[in-house]
Parts: sequence; C-alpha cells; structure tokens
Amino acid sequence: MATLQVELVAVERTIWSGEANLVIARTTEGEIGVLPNHAPLLGELAPGGVVTIRTVEGEDLVVAAHGGFLSVTPAKVSILAETAEISSEIDVERAREALRRAEEGGDDPEALAAARRAQSRLQAAGQSS
Repeated sequence: MATLQVELVAVERTIWSGEANLVIARTTEGEIGVLPNHAPLLGELAPGGVVTIRTVEGEDLVVAAHGGFLSVTPAKVSILAETAEISSEIDVERAREALRRAEEGGDDPEALAAARRAQSRLQAAGQSS
C-alpha cells in the first residue's frame, strides 16, 4: 500500500515526521483529506484548526495547529504551523481557562484569536469547549 511522507513542523520544533496513510486538515477553503498520490496543492491552515495524521500503524495523531500552510505532493505532505501541540501534550484545564479569559475579551481581534486557539486545543484533546 502506498504511503505519504508527512512532516509537521512548528516554529519552535518538529512536531512529527514519518510515514502515514492519511492526513486531514482544516484549511481556509474547508477540510481536506489527503491520501497517497493526491494532486499537488498549497493551502492555508484555518485559524484554530486541527490536523489529524493516520500513521501507518493505524494510530491517529491529533494536533492543534495554529496558522501556517499545508503543502501536498503525490508522496509528501508538509505542514508548517506557527504553533502546534499534540493532543497528549495539551493541558485541558489551562486551555479551558484560556478560553474563559478570551471570551471575556469580547470582540477584540486578539481575544477572538485566543478563543480560536483555545477551542482548537480543546478539540484536539477530545474535549468540548
């Protein structure tokens, strides 16, 4: 079975690199699923999005990814995010507190961006906001 080489990199570190069967990411154009031999594309990650990578072992790696781009070739997917956190590394209580503080900020653009990031972290961790 064909696989994809996937690399997910944030500004501060490489989050994950390896072989995968599927990548699902939310872009500004909508959610996209990428399988091996996908047509080339370049997409912008949606604010407060979640990326799911199905590894060749059949495990789903769920990542809260904030800002950045997705580049696809038939054999490789590169995800370049401003910040990213693997679901197992997310402190759910801290994310809920960040969401509460952001919601108190009203319609301020920074508060809205902080709320999207917190909601993304909670979604990646399998929690509801």
